Amino acid sequence: MMEWLLALGSIMLVNVVLSGDNAVVIALASRNLPEKQRKTAVLVGSGGAIVLRVLLTLVAVALLRISYIQFFGGVLLIWIAAKLLMESREEDEAIQGSGRLGAAVRTIILADLVMSLDNTLAIAAVAHGNLVLLGVGLTLSVPLIIFGAQLIAKVMDRFPLIVYAGAGLIAWTAGKMMAEDPKLGHLMVNYVPEWVIPGVVTLGVMALGYGWNRLRRPAREAA
Repeated sequence: MMEWLLALGSIMLVNVVLSGDNAVVIALASRNLPEKQRKTAVLVGSGGAIVLRVLLTLVAVALLRISYIQFFGGVLLIWIAAKLLMESREEDEAIQGSGRLGAAVRTIILADLVMSLDNTLAIAAVAHGNLVLLGVGLTLSVPLIIFGAQLIAKVMDRFPLIVYAGAGLIAWTAGKMMAEDPKLGHLMVNYVPEWVIPGVVTLGVMALGYGWNRLRRPAREAA
């Protein structure tokens, strides 16, 4: 029993520690929603994400052995980071509530799915194939992740520049996934140090978001 509890605690700890970037993307995706819809988006999106994460954990070893999965997952994550950074509050407020809520939920689930590719291996290893232990550990971790996402979203309301830091973290994760891909990543690190790839990706996403918002600012002020 004690061994089971220790393994359960290990799964929860690994999941929470490795889900810091997931909490950031949940907060980013829901930051422009009204308070009530924000909570709904976080709850529904996180619930859907955890179901997918459990399923993904079961096949994580096989998935990450397939060449190019990590690389193209990183490319998808770059798009998510740029999209979150380039969204303006004014444009979001013009969208109907249900559409905004649905978009936030989709972004949360998609981003969590992509960003979980690399950390589900650790969780699967700790569980040692025990599906009950895996399910209980991941389920108990969800409230901690949800609380963290809501806290981050509230801080972003007060300090909008944190959005750039969050997008930068997601972009760095994307570049790291690309650099660690067994095939394409291995080819790239033959020519440049591994840290250069996430660095370039992060700077590119930040520059794109900053440039887009600078261009959009006169139009928003005129409106």
